[in-house]
Parts: sequence; structure tokens; C-alpha cells
Amino acid sequence: MKKKNLFILIIAGIMLILTGCESRNNSSKKVQIDSTPTLFFHGGGSSYHAEEHMVRAAEKAGVTKSLIRANVKKSGKVTLTGTWPKDAKNPICEVNYEDNRQLDFNKHGVYATNVVKVLQKKYKFKKINMVGHSLGNISIIYYMLRNGNNKKMPQIQKQVDIAGHFGGLTFDGITDSIKQPKGMKLNSNGKPNKMNATYKQMTKVRSLYNKKYVKVLNIIGDLGNRSDGRVDNISSLSLQYLIGSGNSTYQVLKINGRYAQHSKLHENAEVDRALIKFLWNK
Repeated sequence: MKKKNLFILIIAGIMLILTGCESRNNSSKKVQIDSTPTLFFHGGGSSYHAEEHMVRAAEKAGVTKSLIRANVKKSGKVTLTGTWPKDAKNPICEVNYEDNRQLDFNKHGVYATNVVKVLQKKYKFKKINMVGHSLGNISIIYYMLRNGNNKKMPQIQKQVDIAGHFGGLTFDGITDSIKQPKGMKLNSNGKPNKMNATYKQMTKVRSLYNKKYVKVLNIIGDLGNRSDGRVDNISSLSLQYLIGSGNSTYQVLKINGRYAQHSKLHENAEVDRALIKFLWNK
């Protein structure tokens, strides 16, 4: 009897080991998807929760049923939650930065690149869309700076920038490198007459956008004072110069009213509709 019980325990142990191996193999299995993924990047001091309203709106519109989340540690290590099936339609990835107040913009480029590398390794896609809110827009620009000439990395097809502070911020206590210069004005091409250090660095992206065909939608909020309450419209509109006047296309959508406030823009039905139509023609 004891020998029989021991035999049963051994068999059960072997089955558990085999099940564990199969689970690990499935989690690392590579899948070729044909549809273009869209990544969402949240703003400073925020998390993927700020992306959920827009993503749920896309789900309700019938755009997609394929959602995953990418968590990025301060070290840059990326962990995925969920999977995309092989037949995924317009798959979405909600990106979450643990280091969500990082003001070294170059690190945002590293984080975004790491996310795309992990996704690409598993799902084998060559094109990508990106959506950013506030500080999340920096991930898009710096991803392009790092990878715009890299044929091995997925290239941006469409991007939506919401409440971006490209020309700088006006907060107290921030460094001059990211502060909006006093008296900053834009010419007809969106070029600022004064540039901080990070904007000067970002101008290197102009040549990349000029060579590519990226469709860009810039969404800004105006509470009636040419600001969304956190970012001046002039700072957001300086994106135009970064995109340039080459092959890429650029358009602006201004949101008015109380839901044009900075932190309300990612929970705004008008923004949802514009984003869905722009990205997925729905």
C-alpha cells in the first residue's frame, strides 16, 4: 500500500513539472501578428490607469479585444501582463512606468524602446502606433530619436499627442532644461523663438519625420486662457516644428470647455472619438 501511494505521488510530481514546463513554453512562445499594435503612454506622476478610459472607449467601439499591459521598472526591465492572440485585431498595450516622475527625457526613450523590443521579440511586428498624454508624449519623440533610422525596430505609423509640453513647462522648481522660456513665441511653422535644452535636442527628430510618412494628431485643451491649466497651448503647438514639413502629416484638434483641463483630456468623450477615428478609421 505504501509503495502504491509513493508511486502515485511520484507520478503527480512529474505531471506538475511537465505542466510547469508547458506553461513556461507557452508564455515564451513567439506569435506573428499582422495587425499594427498601439501603445499608450501615461503622464507624469500617473500610471496605466490614466489610459484606461481611452482604451475602454476603443473596446466599446469594436476596435479591439486584445489588450495587454507592459510594466517598466526604474531599471528599464519590462514585464508583460496578458497576451495577444495570433489573430489579434488592432492590439493595444497599456504602458506603465514605475519611475513616473522621471525628467531625464532620454530615459523615456530607453523605456519606450525596451517595451517595443520585448513586444517585438514575442509578436514579430514591424509597424506601430503610439498615443501619449502629457509626459507620455516624450516617450514617443525620444523613441523616434533612438529608432527612427533603425530598420530592425518597428516604425511609427500614427501618433496621437495629448497635452504635450514639448516647448517646456512653467512649473516652479524645475530645471531650465525643461522650463518653457519666458517670452516664447511660435512662427507660422511652429518654431519657437526661444528653445530650452531638451527642445533643442528634440529638433534632431525633424530629419526623421521628414523622411518618413507618419500621421500625427496633436490634441490640446484650451480653458479659455490658451492653456489646459497645466501646459500652455504654445508649448503643445511647438510640436509642429518637430514634425517638420516633409512627408509626415500634422493636424491639430483643440478641445474647449471644462473637460479641456489637462487631466481631463484623457477622460474626454470628444478626445476618444477623435482618437478612434484617427487611429482606426472607426
